[in-house]
Amino acid sequence: MTSFIIKAHAHRAAPDSWKPEPGCPFCRIIHGQAPAFKVYETEKVIAVLDILPLRPGHTLVIPKTHVARVSELPPDFAGAIGEAVSKVAHAITQAMDNTGLNVVCNQEYAQAVPHVHYHIIPAPKFTDSPTEDFKGDHVTLALSQKEMHKAEYESRDELDQELGKDIAQRIRARL
Repeated sequence: MTSFIIKAHAHRAAPDSWKPEPGCPFCRIIHGQAPAFKVYETEKVIAVLDILPLRPGHTLVIPKTHVARVSELPPDFAGAIGEAVSKVAHAITQAMDNTGLNVVCNQEYAQAVPHVHYHIIPAPKFTDSPTEDFKGDHVTLALSQKEMHKAEYESRDELDQELGKDIAQRIRARL
C-alpha cells in the first residue's frame, strides 16, 4: 500500500510558486548564477551579505524555494528560516561586536525583491560625543529618530568587495 502512494507522487510537479524565477536575483544567487558573499547555507536556506547594506554585517536569510510571501512559505522552509535567522544573528553579534540587531521580513509592502527574505541588520552604535557626525555606524544622541533614519538611508552604498570578504569570513567563523 505504501509503495502505491509513493509511486503516485514520485513524478508530481512542484507547485508553480516553488519553482525558481529566472529574473529573481535571489534565485540566481541560490543557483550560483550571480555572485554573493555567502555566510551560511543548508539544503533549504542561504544567508548572504546585502549588496546595499544599511550597516556592515547586514545579512539576508533566504529560502531556497521561490515564494513571494512569507504567509505562503511552506512550514518546513519556515522552520529552516527561523533556525538560520537565529544562528546567523548570533554569529553577527559576535563578528560585529554588537548585540543590537533589527530582524525584518517584508511582505509586498517595502519588499524590493518578491522572494521571501529576512534582513538581519546590526543596530547603529551610539556615542555621547555631541561633535561626532553620522558615519554609517556611529550617530550622535542629538539626532531625532527621523533624522537618524534619513541619514542611514542616505549613507547606504554598494558593498565594498574587500570589506564583504572580511565580514563574511568573520561571520562564517562564528557559525
